[in-house]
Amino acid sequence: MSGFLAVLVVVLIFVVIFQIAKASEYVSILKGEKKSRQQTNRINGFLLVAFLILGLIGVWYCNDILKDRILGESASDHGEGIDQMIKITLILTGIVFVITQILLFWFAFKYQEKDGRKAFYFPHNNKLEVIWTVIPAIALTILVAFGLKHWFRLTSEAPKESMVVEITGQQFNWLVRYPGKDGQLGSKYFKNINNATNPVGQDWTDDLNKDDFMASEMHLVVGKPVKLIIGSKDVVHDVGLSHFRLKMDAVPGIPTTLWFTPKFTTAEMKKKTNNPDFVYEISCDQMCGEGHYSMRGVIVVETQEEYDAWLAKQVTQYSLAHASETPAPAAEPAKADSTAAKTVAAAH
Repeated sequence: MSGFLAVLVVVLIFVVIFQIAKASEYVSILKGEKKSRQQTNRINGFLLVAFLILGLIGVWYCNDILKDRILGESASDHGEGIDQMIKITLILTGIVFVITQILLFWFAFKYQEKDGRKAFYFPHNNKLEVIWTVIPAIALTILVAFGLKHWFRLTSEAPKESMVVEITGQQFNWLVRYPGKDGQLGSKYFKNINNATNPVGQDWTDDLNKDDFMASEMHLVVGKPVKLIIGSKDVVHDVGLSHFRLKMDAVPGIPTTLWFTPKFTTAEMKKKTNNPDFVYEISCDQMCGEGHYSMRGVIVVETQEEYDAWLAKQVTQYSLAHASETPAPAAEPAKADSTAAKTVAAAH
């Protein structure tokens, strides 16, 4: 209902503006072109000031009600720095936005056409050009430096105690692979790919592959660094981790990496967001085809004990791929019916 009322208000505003414009046309016929133009300028100047005031109120209102509702608190240590960088960027650009918009609309109102007023033109001013070139350049350089700092951090070498998880994009889902007890992922070769038994193309001659396993969800341990090895089987995808404030392209043939440390378990985030259905999501942030919208994965952040219990239930991909080659256990000898045996013994 509120949405309908908002649309109705917007329509009514456009109707009023249209009627004012039509009225100004009739005035121009009655008063002459110059007077009608000046009246039109006065009307437009007033509307611009009204738009400025309403627009700034709208910007403040949207920021006030949405600043803590869109994503909430970052769920990773890296994300804290990203959030801080975004705040600094919004403050700097917000100050520039407010100042320039006020000047733009106020000047349009104040310096409208009037009798006895003549416009002053100047083609060149070195001081102004230095000001609007150097100051934005310095501000943007600082913002870029902040961005590079966080980029180098999340793409740097992960701590030695980090978990290692491989995530591979394909149209239109994510494939997650974990190393086994050795903590190392086995090698892959694209010609080995078999969607039924070997979806990422593991090389079974590599002993490191013997204990690797795959999962439909990504399970991580809270407070423990995790290194993601990211790739793609077909087109360019993008691993988007909005709750952790991270994203990284998944490029065919070129593995990319990033690392972070989850701060909250999924259960804790359900309480923080007051949402019993909350899940950490993996989205594809790169348009990758007609099924792009459905490319969604799930991350479960849990305690070490919960992770260990989940890990104990996993079956290696090698075992699944070679299940048909495993000989069936020998059948036990058929046991003679006890009643028949007794009958035979009695006959003798």
